[in-house]
Parts: sequence; structure tokens; C-alpha cells
Amino acid sequence: MRKLTLLLCAVFLLLISCKKDSVDATNLKTFQSSINDMASSLNTLQQYKFNEALYMLKTFAVDAEGETHELVQLSKLLEGKKVPDIFRMADEVARENGIAWTSTGPPSLGEMNIFEDVAAKESDPNDISANALRITTRPAQADSVLGPKALLVVPRLVDGNGKPIEFSGAALETIMEVYSGGNKVFTSKNLMQDNKFYGFTLRYDKLPAEKLQNNTVDITVSVKTTAKTLKMTNVGVKVNPNALMQPQIAPPAEPLETEVQDPSLADPLADPAPGSSPAPAGDPKTTVQRFLNGISTQNLRSAYEVSSNPAWGTYDKFSNPNSGFGSVKSVNVKNISTSASNPNSASVSAAYDVTDKNGNTSALNVTFGLKNVNGEWKISSYNIK
Repeated sequence: MRKLTLLLCAVFLLLISCKKDSVDATNLKTFQSSINDMASSLNTLQQYKFNEALYMLKTFAVDAEGETHELVQLSKLLEGKKVPDIFRMADEVARENGIAWTSTGPPSLGEMNIFEDVAAKESDPNDISANALRITTRPAQADSVLGPKALLVVPRLVDGNGKPIEFSGAALETIMEVYSGGNKVFTSKNLMQDNKFYGFTLRYDKLPAEKLQNNTVDITVSVKTTAKTLKMTNVGVKVNPNALMQPQIAPPAEPLETEVQDPSLADPLADPAPGSSPAPAGDPKTTVQRFLNGISTQNLRSAYEVSSNPAWGTYDKFSNPNSGFGSVKSVNVKNISTSASNPNSASVSAAYDVTDKNGNTSALNVTFGLKNVNGEWKISSYNIK
């Protein structure tokens, strides 16, 4: 009898030792088996949160078409990870995507299983009876210098009469895709958990200016319920061109080495070489300092005189008290440095705080492009990072 007991204990210990405590991504079968082993070591509440964490990562941390490809990418992402690692990764993904979910909170996404499509049942919170999707947009994050820096995109599930549907406790995968001229320029995902879903904040500095046509975008939002996927597109939505992501300024090329000539040997009556510009005097950084000082002291004419930037237009546009630099109260410069320079062009980086006349302060990191105009440095471009 004692021998039988020892044998049973040995078998039990062997079974326990065979259970995996980390993800095995050898194939999908070993992936699912290792996930099940890891879940079996958790209590019921932790199992719910573990399944929610896996769903968060499958939905937002991988980019693949089709269920199988998503699981393959997820298995590779989680290779060798343990339960605490997976919870930490899911927390980071939720935070990065602005989703109100934490691994330490109560279960909030319903019963999740990444390995199967769960059919609608009485308790399925994602089985929402909606007829259509409605999208509203409005400017957000207004800045006194640049204007609106973002667009708030809010989707709502509605019934046949266009009225919002009341629901809660769901986890509806919601995707926003932004197009311009037929080309996709931005994508974002989120979870719609109730009818108070705050939507997406589309930051203009995420949209590349060179890819937008006529400063407009088409915004498509899709919401996936258990029964179907609802989709809606708003066409020709205007964006603020002043706040878009601007093309990066390429560092000026290094000047070619030339033979140094003794100035005393030069012919004073000789004409300058065709197309050449007089050598600029001083550091281009000084021009940027003069510009920022003019803005801060409201000597806008002085600031405008050191610029040759077509985007700023006329002096009236430049100094406009509502949409131009006339709305600035003060500038607090933190750092200015010359990034690159040659006789014809230069790049200067500046970090400073701008306070408008309403008392709102914004921290800016700006790259100024400068060019040599008749021997003087002039600001020719202005790129907010």
C-alpha cells in the first residue's frame, strides 16, 4: 500500500512538473497548451484578467490579417514570457492606446477566449443590436499660435431612428482609419465598452503634410459586435495645415574643400562668380535668437524682418492677434543650438515655452531652417517636432 501511495505521488509530481509556466511558441498547439497551463495556476479572478490581457495584446499589439496569422504573431511576441510579463505588456498597450483597462482592476471585458470565436449567448455583452454607426468630429487641443492641434472623432452605435443605443460592459473592437487621396495615412484601435465611449483623438502632428490632398482627410470607423461589423466614413474632413507633421529638414551638405586664396592677391575690380551669395556674417543661431526676442517683446516687425518664410505670408498674417504670432505674450527660451551650417543654408534647433495672452503655456521643440539672403541669415522654414 505504501509503495502504491509513493507511486501515485510520483506520478502527480511528474504531471505538475510537466506544466509550463511560460509561453511556448513552437507552434499554435504548443502555444495554446502553454497558455492553458499558465492559466490553470491562477485563481478564477486572475484567469479572467489573464484572458483579458491576452485579448488586449492580440487586438492592439499585433498587426496581421486573419485569426491564424494574429495568433502566430502573438505567440512570437510572447515567446518565453510568464504571467507577470504578459500582464505588464497588456498594461503598457492599454496605456499607449488610451484604454481604461488595468491588469489589477476588476474584470471588465466579459468572457474572453483568444483561441475560439465565441457565439452570441444570453450573457454576451458584445451582442449589441445596432442598425448603424454615426461619427461626429470636432477640433480639439486649441493652441493660440498654431490653432487646433487635434481632431476628436467620436463614433456612436445608433438604432433605426438614429438614436444612440444604451449598453455597457462590452469590449467592441473599434478601428479608425484615416485616408487622403485614397491613401491610408493613419490607423488607430480602441475598445468601445459603453455608449459613453470618448472616441479617438487624432493628433495633426501624426499626419504627414506631404501626403494630404487639399488639407482634407476621409475618416472611416468600424465597430465589431458579435453579430456584425458596422462601418461609417466621413468624407472631406478639414484639418489644420499649421499643425501637421512637416517634412524633416535634411542637414545641409558639407561644403566642398576649396583652395584658400590670399585675399591680398584677389582682383578688387573682379565681378563675383555668377550665382554666388555673399558669405553670411555671424552665427545663424543669432538670427533665431533675434526672432524669438522679437516675438517675446511683441516687436513683431523685428521678428518678421529676419524671416523669408512663404508659409508665414504677409506681415499682417504673421502678426495676426488671433491666428499669428500676435497672440503670443512671452517666450521663455531654454536652449538654442546650430545643428548644421554651410555658406548657403543652416539648421538651428530651439527649445522654448510659449505663453499666449490667455495665460496658456506650451513647450515647443522647433527646427528652424535658414538661408543666406544677400549675406544675411533669414528664417525660411519652421518645423515643430
